[in-house]
Amino acid sequence: MAHLSQVWKRLITFCKETELQQMPTTTSVETEVILPLEKNIKEQDKSIEFSQKNFHEFIFPEQLQKRLEEWTKAGSGLSFNNSDRQLHEQIYNIFGNATLTTEIVEPAINLLTASQEFRPMLLFQRLENFYRQWCQGEFIDAAPDDNLPQKKMLQLQAQNIIVGLRQIDIQTGLNVMILLLELHRYAQTKDDLKQKINFYPSSQPKKENFFTSQLLRIISYSDAIEIGNFSNIVGEFLRGGNFSGAYLGDANLTGANFSQANLKNTYLGDANLTGVNFSNANLKGANLGDANLSGANLSNANLSGVDLSSANLSGANLSGANLNRADLSSADLSSTNLSNANLSSANLSSSNLKDADLNRANLCDTILFGANLSEANLKGVNLNHADLCRADLSGADLSDAKLNGTNLSDTILFSTNLSNAILVAADLSYAKLNGAKLNHANLSSVMFLGADLSDTDLSGVTLNQADLSGVTLNDADLSGADLSEAVLFGTDFSGANLSSANLSGSNLSGAIFSSANLSNSNLSYAILGNTDLSDANLEQLTWNENQHWQNVRGLDTAVNVPDALKQQLGLK
Repeated sequence: MAHLSQVWKRLITFCKETELQQMPTTTSVETEVILPLEKNIKEQDKSIEFSQKNFHEFIFPEQLQKRLEEWTKAGSGLSFNNSDRQLHEQIYNIFGNATLTTEIVEPAINLLTASQEFRPMLLFQRLENFYRQWCQGEFIDAAPDDNLPQKKMLQLQAQNIIVGLRQIDIQTGLNVMILLLELHRYAQTKDDLKQKINFYPSSQPKKENFFTSQLLRIISYSDAIEIGNFSNIVGEFLRGGNFSGAYLGDANLTGANFSQANLKNTYLGDANLTGVNFSNANLKGANLGDANLSGANLSNANLSGVDLSSANLSGANLSGANLNRADLSSADLSSTNLSNANLSSANLSSSNLKDADLNRANLCDTILFGANLSEANLKGVNLNHADLCRADLSGADLSDAKLNGTNLSDTILFSTNLSNAILVAADLSYAKLNGAKLNHANLSSVMFLGADLSDTDLSGVTLNQADLSGVTLNDADLSGADLSEAVLFGTDFSGANLSSANLSGSNLSGAIFSSANLSNSNLSYAILGNTDLSDANLEQLTWNENQHWQNVRGLDTAVNVPDALKQQLGLK
C-alpha cells in the first residue's frame, strides 16, 4: 500500500505540473482510460519500477462502466453508435496494455447493472462476437492496415512503451473473456436472462461426449508469454462459468477459481490443478485422471462418476463432496479431507489415504482393495459391504464405524481403533489385528478364519455366532465379551482376559485357555471337547448341570475351581 500511495502522489504531481500543460483538447479512449505515465515517472524517480502490472490501476470502474454502456447505444437506423470496427479498435485501445482485476471489474459491473443504460443482451452479443473473432486469430492475422494489435503496439512504441504484439493481443482477448464471464455469472442469477446469456469459453459442445478445444488453445496461447499467464489474469473470474465438454488435458490452471462452475464431462486429464478452487462445482462425469490436484478445494463438489485414477489429491479438501461411483484407483489422497464425503460404490483400490480425514464419510460398497488407510480418520464412516481386502488400516480410527458385511480379509489392522464399530457378518479372515481396539464392537457372525487377534482389546464386544476357529487370541482382552453360540474350534485364548465373558452355547472344541482369566464367565451349554483349561482362572465360573467335561485338559492345574464343579467332577 505504501508503494501505491507513493506512485499515486507522484501521478497527481505529474498531472498538475506537466500533463495538464500538454493535454490535447480532445482525448482518445485509451488516453482517458489508461494513463501512459511509465516513462515520465521513471524520469522523476528511477527507484520506482513502473511495470505492466501497474497500468490496470488506472482503468477506473466508472470509466469502464461508461464504455460498456456506450458500446450498446443506438446510432442512426438499426446500427450502433459505434460500428463493429470502431468497437474492436476501442477494445484494443483500452485493454491492449492493461489487466482487469476484481478490484476494477466488480465495482464496474455493480455500477453497470444498477444503471438505466445497461443493455445486457446487446453488450453480451457484441463482446461475444469480438471474442469469437479473437479466438480465430482474425485480428492478429489481419493485413497491416487492418491489424488492430499492431496498431496498438505502434501507439505504445511512440510513447516509448515496449510491448510485444502477442502480449497485446492476449491481454485484450483475456480481458474481454473476463467481461463475458462476469456477464454470464450475472445473467445466471436472473430468471429473465439465464436462458438468453450463456457464455461458453471453449464454445458450446455440439454433441454429447464431444469435446471442445478452444479454451485449451487460448490457455496455451496465453502461456506462451509466461507459464501461468492465463491463470494469473483470468483465474479468479472462472467461478460460476460454463466449461462443460471442454478438453483441457495437460492445461496449467494452477490456483484458478472454478467454484460453482459447470465442468460436466470436461476432460482435465494430466492437468496442473494445484490449489484450484472447485468448491460447489459440477464435475459429474469429468476425467481428471493423472491430474495434479494437490491442495485443491473440492468441498461440496459433484464428482459422481469422475475419473480420478492416479490423480494427486494430497492435502486436498473434499469435505462433503459427492464421489459416488468415482474412480480413485491408485490416487494419492494422503492427508486429504474427505469428511462427510459420499464415496459409495467408488473405486479406491490401491489408493493412498494415509492420514486422510474420512470422518462421517459414506464408503458403503466402496472398493478399497490394497488401499493405504494407515493413520486415517474413519470415525463413524459407513463402510457397509465395502471391499478392504489387503488394505492397510494400521493406526486408523474406525470407532463407531459401520462395517456390516465388509470384506476385511488379509487386512492390516495393527493398533487400529474399532471401538463401538459394527461389523456384523464382516469377513476378517487372516486379518492382522495385533494391538487393535475392538472394545464394545459388534462382531456377531464375523468370520475370523486365520486372523491374528493377539493382544487385542475386545472388551465388551459382541461376538455371538462369530466364527473364530483357529484364531489367535492370546493375551487379548475379552472381558465382558459376548461369545454366545460362537464357533471357537481350536481358538487360542492362552493368557487372555475373559472375565465376565459370555461363552454359553459356544463350540470350544480344541480351544486353548491356558493361563486365561475365566473368572465370572459363563460356559453354560458350551461344547468343551478336548478344551485346554490348564492354569486357567475359573473363579465363580457358571456352567450347566448336564455339561460334558470329558476330555477337558488341564483341570488339575486350573486355579480357583468352584467347589461345586470339583465335587461334580470328583476333583480334590
